[in-house]
Amino acid sequence: MKENKNLKVEDQEFNLKQVVEQYAYYWKWFVLSVLICLTFAFAYLRYAERIYNVTAKILLQDEKKASGDLAGLSELASLTGGGGATSAFVTDQIDVMKSRRILRNVVESNRLNITYFNKGRIKSTELIESKSPIKLVILEPHHPRLDSVSYSFVVTDSKGKFKIKDEEGGIRDFVLGQRIQSPIGPITFIENRENNWDEELIVNFKTVEKTIDELLSAIQISPNKENQSLVVNFSISHTNKAKATLILNSLIEQYNKDVTEDKTRITRTTSDFINSRLELISSDLASADSKVADYKDSHNLVDMSSEAELYMQSASENERKQIEYQTQLQLADMMKGTIDNGIKTLLPSNLGLTDPSIQANIQSYNQLMLERDDLLKSATPDNPVVQNLNDNLQELNRSLQNSLDNYRQVLQSNVSVLESQRKKFQGKLNQLPNQERGFKDISRQQQIVESLYLFLLQKREETEIQASATPAIMKVIDSAYGANIPVSPRKSIILLGALIIGFLIPFAILYVKFLLDNKIHSRKDIEEKFAAPILGEVPTSEDPIIQDNDRSSLAEAFRILRTNLAFMLGTKKDSAVIFVTSTTSGEGKSFVSTNLSRILSMSGKKVLLIGADIRSPKVLDYLGLSHLQHTNIGITQYLINPDMDVDKIIIEKPAPYQFDIIYSGYIAPNPAELLMNGHFDDVIKYGREHYDYVIVDTAPVSLVTDTLLIADNADMTIYVARANYLDKRLLNVPKELYEDGKLKNMAVVINDVDFARGYGYGYGYGYGYGDNGPVSLRERLRKKLLGKKKK
Repeated sequence: MKENKNLKVEDQEFNLKQVVEQYAYYWKWFVLSVLICLTFAFAYLRYAERIYNVTAKILLQDEKKASGDLAGLSELASLTGGGGATSAFVTDQIDVMKSRRILRNVVESNRLNITYFNKGRIKSTELIESKSPIKLVILEPHHPRLDSVSYSFVVTDSKGKFKIKDEEGGIRDFVLGQRIQSPIGPITFIENRENNWDEELIVNFKTVEKTIDELLSAIQISPNKENQSLVVNFSISHTNKAKATLILNSLIEQYNKDVTEDKTRITRTTSDFINSRLELISSDLASADSKVADYKDSHNLVDMSSEAELYMQSASENERKQIEYQTQLQLADMMKGTIDNGIKTLLPSNLGLTDPSIQANIQSYNQLMLERDDLLKSATPDNPVVQNLNDNLQELNRSLQNSLDNYRQVLQSNVSVLESQRKKFQGKLNQLPNQERGFKDISRQQQIVESLYLFLLQKREETEIQASATPAIMKVIDSAYGANIPVSPRKSIILLGALIIGFLIPFAILYVKFLLDNKIHSRKDIEEKFAAPILGEVPTSEDPIIQDNDRSSLAEAFRILRTNLAFMLGTKKDSAVIFVTSTTSGEGKSFVSTNLSRILSMSGKKVLLIGADIRSPKVLDYLGLSHLQHTNIGITQYLINPDMDVDKIIIEKPAPYQFDIIYSGYIAPNPAELLMNGHFDDVIKYGREHYDYVIVDTAPVSLVTDTLLIADNADMTIYVARANYLDKRLLNVPKELYEDGKLKNMAVVINDVDFARGYGYGYGYGYGYGDNGPVSLRERLRKKLLGKKKK
């Protein structure tokens, strides 16, 4: 099993190598195809219009975008797939950018409906208007035909003499600044001296609407893929990079200008409204100020609110003191009531009485009371010390009562004074409301008008500041930019494509050729059909016969054929009769027969070559002995006259050959009957007796029955199949003959094998391209290339 696997792998490797060699044989086709395709590719790259891609990027400013907590909610919505609000905003703005209104402004501001081309021999190159040597001026911008007619013409400059050529007016001379009648109305030209003239300049005028349609299809505007993104991308592909850059920058500028004008118009309207209101309110405020001044003069008021405030402050201070004195008075009454009850307990301290002598007496009284209570714990009330302390306490009690009485009198006096002051302030305040009411009515109107006036002044300033500042509508991230490398045609891709196509064209042709080719090419085709032994493969050769001391591939192939013959025949017989036949004529029977005879005779064997194809004799022609047929008798004459001796029809070793020949003779009208009369057997018998090998060149088996009639005389049959000639379908003929045994000891010789094309198994390397050993395919290609260079 392992051996079978190895054989399969070797067969696969060999087959791949064979396929490669089959295609490599036509390497000149591949080289020529690649060169032609590359030539076309370079020509295309030289004259094809180069298309550049120009891009720009802006950031929109969404004033309504949520902020703070709402912004957080918006981000949360974007994470959950609900980012439609911002996407809708960006989509709306993109629709504005691609609107015909904006694009019309772009076209009209840059005069894009007028194009200029430098006319070349093969192609024309577009120029932007600033680079054109002349500029087209339309003298009647509102001409009715400008919106419906396209106009193309050629302007030439020959040493300062200008000519214009169009379909309607033909060729006309003109000078710069001259009024020229045209299908779009009167026009003229002015010169741009900064640019040089070429011989011819093509000027095209298109309608604005048509130009807008072209821009709509050319400009690509798309948002970023990320949700909540406010970035907008612009791109355009154009043959003129400068013009594409101009278009995108102008589009961004016109969009910004359009949105800015909307906001500016709102600001101006607001400012006009505020100014008109300020004029009315200014007069109302002046009238209110006049009324306030008149009222103050009539009532001798300086500042009524300040005067009322002063009275209120004084009354409040008076009331506060009155409350304070009344509180002290109540505290004194409370203390006096406690003292009037006699010496029973401690007196409260820190009640808030402000008289320091009272506080001192209370403190002394409490201290003596504490001493007495401590003494009573260890003594009786009759104790002299206790009696003494009681006397002191009574004295302090009387002193404290006197102090409290005096303090109450003072407090009562102060309360009476403050009460009279309160009544005075109350009377004054009661007079103010009537005056203040009248003043407030006037002042209120003044304040209302004044606050409105100040509010409008503030808004006017805000509006003016907003109007003077550029509104933040958008931010340009990247201005229009295009790389110097065109996006089309891509040189590397074109050249690679040309190289691939250059290989594919001959490959496809050869593939179809091989696919439709039904000829046999190698021993593999025969081995797949039937199991007859392959005696050898004879390579393609220009020489018809082997020469002496020949070391060519042809000679080596027949030497191998001679060796294989010996193996096939064995050593059983002293002589061997070998028939050589084929399926059809032209497969090389005579070629194989003559060269086999030649190679056998070179080995010292006695060889007789018989031309038994009496219908189409070619043996003498292959040997270059055609002249002998006029002086010798052939096998046809012998078959007609069997009484003739066989040796009389033998051509003995004609120079330069070392083998004998019996040629076919003249063409008989009944060759099949002649071969059936049995006299051909006598010729074969004579050959067996006198020669080591008898080589019989017979007729093709698929055309006539001649060979089959005499096939019993053969010890071995060499069946010649010519490569690149015999149809594979005709292999059924030798298959049937071999399987039915109609041809004895049949073996196949494949003739005219082209080893250079990858057919065959081995002669092509050693024999076809040198005599000093194998030569690789790469070496053969190298030798061919070097041989061409030497020539």
